[in-house]
Amino acid sequence: MKIKTNELSGDALDWAVAKCEGFVDFDYGGRCFYDDEGMAFEPSCVWAQGGLIIERERIYLQPEIGKEGAGNAWYAVSMYNTDAYGSTPLIAAMRCYVASKLGDEVEVTDELLENEQ
Repeated sequence: MKIKTNELSGDALDWAVAKCEGFVDFDYGGRCFYDDEGMAFEPSCVWAQGGLIIERERIYLQPEIGKEGAGNAWYAVSMYNTDAYGSTPLIAAMRCYVASKLGDEVEVTDELLENEQ
C-alpha cells in the first residue's frame, strides 16, 4: 500500500529509514529491524540512531510553536530541500530523510501498517 511519507510512523517509518540505509534483514513481526550489530533499529524514537542520520544528512529541525495541529509540532528540512513535519523532532527528521531518498510516497506492506492501528 502506498502511504504519504509525511504520514509514516512507528514500524513503517523505521522500516522506510532502514530501507534508505540499505539494511536488508527485516522481521515484520514487530519492531525488529536490525543494524549490523543485531540491535533493534528504531531511529524514529532512539536518538543514538536517528541523531546520527540527522547529523550526517544535515537535517535542520525547528519547533512549530503555535502551528495549527498539535500533532505536527516539529519541522525538518534537509540539505536536499525536502521537508516534513512530525510530533517529535525524530519523527519529523526521519520523515524528511525518507522523503529525500524515496519521495513523497512509499510502498509499505499491510503488515507494517497493521502494527500502527
